[in-house]
Amino acid sequence: MSVMGVAKFERFFRAAASLDVDKEDLRRYNDFVGQKVYDLLLLGQAAARFNLRDVIEVWDLPLTKGLQESMHQFEALDEAIELQPILDGVAARGPLDLALGVDTEARLPSIAGGISVALARTLTVIDPRSKNPSSQHWQRAFEVFDLLL
Repeated sequence: MSVMGVAKFERFFRAAASLDVDKEDLRRYNDFVGQKVYDLLLLGQAAARFNLRDVIEVWDLPLTKGLQESMHQFEALDEAIELQPILDGVAARGPLDLALGVDTEARLPSIAGGISVALARTLTVIDPRSKNPSSQHWQRAFEVFDLLL
């Protein structure tokens, strides 16, 4: 990630949850968000197949109420920070058997952003006093997401 990208992510985590992150945190974050987007797409692929379609549409993705709210919060934060172009790369996915619909493809950065907001806020729930999450905090947050997404 470029220096400009790192600075934007640092600003994002400060704005979203008053957290200070470093380059190592951003590597963890990048891998995690990419995997969660891919997990959602795999579930969307299963839903599309179940409905006998060969394209994954937005409504196939299991976007919970909480994730949708986090996506809206991300969009409000993104107006000031302009992370969406960087999240295009984070939302890049592994191979799928089905194609993505145009709207689905366009929503991936917003979905990655919603996961990002939810992750930042989860870190503050895990330890409200911590301003710089430790490896253990990140691992706990990842475990919570693995249970829910």
